[in-house]
Parts: sequence; structure tokens; C-alpha cells
Amino acid sequence: MKLYQTLENQIKKEPNYVSDNGEIKKWVVLNKAQNFDEELIGLLLEDADLKEKFFIQIKEVWVFKQNLFIQFLEQKNYLNDSYTQFKNKVGLTIDGKHLKQRNEVSLVWPFKDCILEGGQSREEDKREEIFFNETLAQDEITELLDPKVLTNAKRFDKDGEHSFDQFNRNESGIITDNLIIKGNNLLALHSLKKEFAGKVKLIYIDPPYNTGNDGFKYNDSFNHSTWLTFMKNRLEIAKTLLKEDGVILVQCDHHEMGYLNILLDEVFGNENKIQQIAVKVASASGFKAVNPGPIDVLENILFYAKNKKKVQFKKNYVVTGYHKNYNQYLDNSDLEIEKWRLTPLKEKVIKENGYYNEKDMKSKLGNSYLASLELMIEEFAYKNAENVVSVRDLHKPTQHVRNLQQVSKIDRNKIFVYDKQDGDKTYIINGGALAFYSTKIREIDGEMKVTELLTNFWNHISWAGIANEGGVKLKNGKKPEKLIKQIFELNTNENDIILDYHLGSGTTAAVAHKMNRQYIGIEQLNYGENDSVIRLKNVIEGDKTGISKSVNWQGGGSFIYLELKKYNQTFIEKIEEAKDEETLLQVWEEMKAKSFLNYNVDIQKQEQCIEDFKTLTLQEQKQHLCELLDKNQLYVNLSSLNDGNFECTPKEQSVTREFYQLKN
Repeated sequence: MKLYQTLENQIKKEPNYVSDNGEIKKWVVLNKAQNFDEELIGLLLEDADLKEKFFIQIKEVWVFKQNLFIQFLEQKNYLNDSYTQFKNKVGLTIDGKHLKQRNEVSLVWPFKDCILEGGQSREEDKREEIFFNETLAQDEITELLDPKVLTNAKRFDKDGEHSFDQFNRNESGIITDNLIIKGNNLLALHSLKKEFAGKVKLIYIDPPYNTGNDGFKYNDSFNHSTWLTFMKNRLEIAKTLLKEDGVILVQCDHHEMGYLNILLDEVFGNENKIQQIAVKVASASGFKAVNPGPIDVLENILFYAKNKKKVQFKKNYVVTGYHKNYNQYLDNSDLEIEKWRLTPLKEKVIKENGYYNEKDMKSKLGNSYLASLELMIEEFAYKNAENVVSVRDLHKPTQHVRNLQQVSKIDRNKIFVYDKQDGDKTYIINGGALAFYSTKIREIDGEMKVTELLTNFWNHISWAGIANEGGVKLKNGKKPEKLIKQIFELNTNENDIILDYHLGSGTTAAVAHKMNRQYIGIEQLNYGENDSVIRLKNVIEGDKTGISKSVNWQGGGSFIYLELKKYNQTFIEKIEEAKDEETLLQVWEEMKAKSFLNYNVDIQKQEQCIEDFKTLTLQEQKQHLCELLDKNQLYVNLSSLNDGNFECTPKEQSVTREFYQLKN
């Protein structure tokens, strides 16, 4: 029963609250509520649903939520749940309090306290979005976000496609299979909540940037307010899926960067912001160079934690060129450290290559000598890294080390040694300490390279040649596998769960598969031959593109494909297949009895105008019937699994029960 109907029935039990024509005396009830009337409060407490909604228990006492009750009663009686019917009421407060009462800086927009029903769609027949208010439309939201029935389940492995058998689970009963889920990502995220709440280690999303130029259509061209609602709804449920030490990274460009930053602050807390990473995604050449103003070559990744205090970060290194501050050569051939000597690296390299000095080298090589010398120094430093050093300042030296520093400033060019407690040694000369170039050389992707610590400016990842990675394409939206690998290396380990609910062509899932991370990918759109399923099949078969070489990928593994079961799709297909008006009228009869019609459809009015409907062309009739159906293609709720009207097959019932671990 609808919440307002429950309230209405309960209030009508008191005759003083009812008019002669049977209607509630709304303003009498409001006045009673404003004065905490015992009779009214007692009446509300008698109903369990009203008690749960309009009261909060503090120890042994139930406290009346006066503001919530008054707001509900004032608006619910006259206003529909669509945002468009009460746009001047929504968004002016947050959690029932005016901004000045909250004493905080907030990002506020008209749809903030709503749930956006829609998702993403390629449909050309756009419609007005429906926004369910969190206070006024509790029943609609509950139904919308109810876990969904699963269908079309199948497993893919090295032997191809198989009928679904069962989910693999760990000792805690959690699914360990990789999952690809097709359907509205908001509804899919809520369907994952029971199984994966608090289990996901990392979420990476590359959501729509709201540029108006994306490769697919959005129902409402996603202006700022709609886009922010779309993002907020999903970020809030995504947060519940993260582990306490889990993190989320959201990539975007400049169009919504400022808004998104503040939104993430609100959802995850400013104290849990880890970093804002700038990623160089293009060079200042080609068509970009003709644009007015500075050339746009950057995107941003906003990096947040669920609980920053719990996150253990890994040191990451990137390949770099020769570090020019390592410009000394240490001659340590003598057993006595005091006799070790430093030589300028350039002099050492010139002599090692058979020249007397730089002047001699220039005379023999001409104008090319500088380039040759730089290359010689770089190669020599790499090959002799144990002897190439720089003299650096010491950070927080001990008293003993400070004493050695002072002595070394007097006894110039002599090396002093300090034995540290961990068995390592610090070499001091001229007031500084020797830093060895060998500490800069590490194994990166199976090769020894000169490195430096990863910063928040990523210009080390090439975007050239990524079009065919994984054997699929996604124009203007595909990300390099190396970018995703770098993200995973920030704080994940093998078997950690990765989630991407804007999966696109499947880059996140492909990289997770190759790096032995468990993954969940969600995507609503069908990319045909460039779909994530195609890509992952290629990965299983031993795809050699992307990061395959660096991780020595040989193929293998498996994933399970699932879809959220659509209900209205049945009627859409029947409408499309209809050959005549008679068939369409039969479909309309079925729609009246079984379908999810649009929220504002008046069936009686449709019946009254049926003769007008018959004057339309067949194509116009089809279009009209499709417009009556909910354009968001609502899915079958778990609560309707055994309802014969929704025609869930035994296989659908089986996979759904196993996913949610239902006994019957």
C-alpha cells in the first residue's frame, strides 16, 4: 500500500480529522502536528509503517519527526512525484535543513533530493526525465531500486560459451567469478548491494562528460542539474560497495570538473580526498592545435577513499630519462674509503670514449658533439649506476651525522662513512651525502629502467595506437590499458574486486582479467562488435595488445555474463513486429493489463481517444504505443520473481535465486 494511502486510512480513524464529504481536514491535521498533539501522535504510532517513517527511536523513546511529517502532508496531497510538478520546492533544503542552518558549503541544484529514474539510451525519441523526490516518492523509489531478476546467464572460458551452471564462491560465501552485467547501472548497482556491499577494493569509472558531443545520446542532453543527479545517485550506492580501505577514481574533463569535485566531497567527505591527478591525453598537434586559447590536452582523475585513514598506498615508479643531477663518478676501487674520489661524470665519459677533453671531442665531432655527449653520458650512467652519484642534502640527520657533516666541510673532498642501524651506510662528503644512481633503476614491466616516483601529473602513458587494443574500438572514449594498469597499481593486489559501472568497450575488465583481479563490469549500451564481451573473449584467447607483454599474458580465465531482466522490452518487440492495426490493438490490451506504462498515462483517456488512434498510420500507431511505455525500460523486480505475470522462466528463477542466495 502506498505510504500516503496508509497515512490517510489511519488519520480517517479519527472522525474529527474528516470532513462531511469524507476528505481529510488537512489543515486541522497540520495544526495538530505543529503543536505535537498527543492524539495525532498516538494515532500515527499505532501503524508500524508510519511509526518507522515519521519517528526515530532514541533509547526507549520514539521521537516524532515533525518537519518530515509536515513536509510530506503539505506536498503529497496536491503534488505528483515528478520533479516538474514542484520544482520550486525541491533542492532548497538539504536533509530537511536550510543551508544557513547546516553552516556548511554545499553544491546545491534543483534535483538534489531526487532519484533520476532514467539511465543512458540510444533512443532518439527523447522524453522528459522523471525525478522521484526522496521524501515524497518513497514507494516509487523502493520499487525502482529493488534488486532485479537476472536473465540470459552464460559462462565464457577458453572453450567458448556455456550455459550457466553455478557461481563459484569463497569460504565467506562471496561470489568469486568475474561478472559482466548488462542493464541500467543504477539498478544493477543496487542489485549488487546484498552480495558485494563492503567488498569492492577499487572503483574506476569514466562516466559521460556531459559535453553534448558524446558518441551516444542521453535522454535529456544531461544539463548540469540532471547530470549531477545522475552522478550522485550512482556514487552514493557505489560508496556502500567499497571496502573500508577501498578507493574510487573518477575520470572527467573540464566540462563538469568543478561540480564533480564538490559532489565527491559531499558523498565521500573532503577529508577522504586523496589526490587530483592530471592526465595528458593528447599532444598540441593536429586539429586540437587550431582551437582558440590554450590547447586542451588534459583530463583529470579525482581520487577518493571511503576511509582515507584505512588506505595503504603503494609507492609507484614511472620510467624517466637520465637524471642530470647525478653528475659525479665515484672511483671506489681502493679498499680504503678515505681514498675514494669523485670525478665530474662528463670528464669521465669523455675519456672513456677516447677523447682527451671536451675541446678535443668537439673538434672531432663538430656541431653534433653535444648530442653525442648527452647520449654517451646517459648510456654510461645506466651501465655504471653503482658508481654514478649525486651529492644531496640530508633530511633530519642524527647528531652524529651532523658532526660528520661539519668535519667534511672542513676536510674537503674526503669521504666519511656512517654505519646505520639497519646495516646500510651513509657516505658523507663536503657537508652532503652521496646518492647512488643505482637506486633509480628498477624493474618496470619486466625490464630494468631508470625511474622516478609517480606524481599527480601523468604524462608517461601514450594514447597513440590504442584504437585496436583488445580487438574493439570506441571512438573518443577508449582509455589505454596502461592507464588502467597504473590505477590498479596504486593500492590493489591480485584477487581484489574491481568495479566499473560505465564499462564501455571493457578496458577496465580486460586489464583486471590480465592482472588477476576479480572484476564486475556494468554497461547499459550495446556496442555490437565492439562490446566488452567481445573484448573479454579475445583476452581469454590470449590477446597480445595493451599490457599483455608487460604482464606476460598468455590467455585463460573466465567470466559470467548476466542481464537485468527487462519487462517492457517484450511489448516493444511485439509492437515492432506488428503488421497491422488489429495486432497493435491486441498489444495495447496486453499493455493495459501487464506493462509498465509511463507515469502520466491516463488509460481511460487513451480509451476515449481510440478512434483517433485508428486514424493514424501504422508507423504512427507504433510510435504512440511505444511512447506510452516507460522509456527507461524498467526491469523485473526480485520481489516479482514468482509472479506469473512477469513470466520468469525456470532458468531465470534458478540463476536469480543462486545469485541472491535465496532458498526458495
